[in-house]
Amino acid sequence: MAPIDIFLVLLVNLIWGFNFIAAKVGVGEFPPMLMTGIRFCALALVLSPLLFRLPRDQFWPVFWVAMTAGLMHFGFLFIGIARVGDVSSAAVAIQLNIPFVTILSVIVLKETIRWRRIMGIVLAFAGVVVIGYDPQVFSYIDGLLLCVAAAFAMAIAMIIMRRMQGVGVFVLQAWMGAITGPCMLILSLIFEDGQGQAVVDASWLAWAAVAYTAFGSSLIAHAGNYRLLQRYPVTLTAPMMLLSPVLGIFFGVTLLDDTLTTRMIVGSLMTLAGVGIVMIREKRIAGAAS
Repeated sequence: MAPIDIFLVLLVNLIWGFNFIAAKVGVGEFPPMLMTGIRFCALALVLSPLLFRLPRDQFWPVFWVAMTAGLMHFGFLFIGIARVGDVSSAAVAIQLNIPFVTILSVIVLKETIRWRRIMGIVLAFAGVVVIGYDPQVFSYIDGLLLCVAAAFAMAIAMIIMRRMQGVGVFVLQAWMGAITGPCMLILSLIFEDGQGQAVVDASWLAWAAVAYTAFGSSLIAHAGNYRLLQRYPVTLTAPMMLLSPVLGIFFGVTLLDDTLTTRMIVGSLMTLAGVGIVMIREKRIAGAAS
C-alpha cells in the first residue's frame, strides 16, 4: 500500500472514530431527530446538483436505502447515542451490522456460510451481551439496544445496495439527504419538543458537530474509503476499518471521560474480533467467486 493511501486509511478511521464524539456533543444540545434532520438537509443542499444523475430504474432501491440507512440507521443511532452514558459501547455495538448483513445474506440472498463465519457471528454478539451485562452499561441498556437496532437497519440497507447498479456514492448520499432530512424533521416535530429553543441556544460547538457529521463523515470519509476500495482488495482494506471503533473508544475515554470497565474491554475485544473474522472470511469468499 502506497504511503499516501496508508495515510488515507488512518484519516478515514480517524474521521469515523471521532464521529461518535461529534454525535454525542451534538445530541447534547439538539434533540437527536432534529440533529439528524438538519444533518441530512445540509448534505442534500450541498449535493443537490447530483440528484439529477440518478438512473430512473434505481429510484426505488435508493428510496429504500434512504429509509433504512438514513432514517432508521441514523435515527436509532443518534437517539441511542443520546441515551448511552458513554460512546464506547455505541462504537462497538454499531459494528454488528457486519454479522447482521451476513445473516441476512443467508436468509434473503441464499448465500452459504461455513463454521468460521458462524463462530465470528457468535463471538461478535456474545461480546455485545458481555458489554450489556456490565452494571454501568445496564443502566442505559435502552440506548445500547437502539445502537444494535441501528446496526440491523444498516445491514438491511447493505443487502439492498448489493443489488443496486449505476448509482455513484455521492449520488446516493444526495438522495439519502433529500429523502431522510425532511422525513426526520417531520418526525422531530411529532415526537420531540423544544426544537426552536435548541436551535437558538445551540453553541458553535454543537453546530460544528452537525457540520462534522454531515460533511466530514458522509463526504470526506466516504470518498476516501471509495478510493481505497477502487485501488486495493477489500480483504486488505475492510479489516483496517476496524480501527474506527477503537479510535471511538479512545476518544470517548480521553475527551468525554468515558469509564472502561474490565467487562466492557473484554466484550469490545470479543465483538471486534468476531466482526474481523466475518469481514475477512466474507471478502475472501467474494474474491474467490470473482
